[in-house]
Amino acid sequence: MEPSVQKENVSRRDIRGIVFHILYTLDSFEYTIGTDEVVASFNKEFELSIDPEGDAVMMARGIVQHRTELDTRLVPLFANWRPERIGTCTHLILLMATWEYFFDTTPSTVIINEAIELAKNFSEKDAYKFVNGVLDELFKTNPDRPSSASTEITE
Repeated sequence: MEPSVQKENVSRRDIRGIVFHILYTLDSFEYTIGTDEVVASFNKEFELSIDPEGDAVMMARGIVQHRTELDTRLVPLFANWRPERIGTCTHLILLMATWEYFFDTTPSTVIINEAIELAKNFSEKDAYKFVNGVLDELFKTNPDRPSSASTEITE
């Protein structure tokens, strides 16, 4: 039986994991390939069934589309860290959480907890503490988040 990642079979945590892998691949190719190409490759090479119009792909597209704006919000919160010193995985997790905060309706407590879990699984040993601190500051300095997602996303 073929593994499936259709919406009805996947938790939000699983979707975030898929998004992370899509973003990591896009970042590895310096965004010279598209989300659709990555998803098609994942579906073929890993025998998955990622829906090209599903939540994971839409989230990945949104993050890619808004990554400059997201970085503009994040970089001032890095305190004494230069952006180039932050690991790729940690940076991608912060982008994901920031996008989810500003473009989705997920509660901030869920966003921060999920980002910490992703950091524990994919980032450097203690990066989850950095992720926690940055997101905590982001949420404190931006308490008036949009009440609903603006999800007009193009690739």
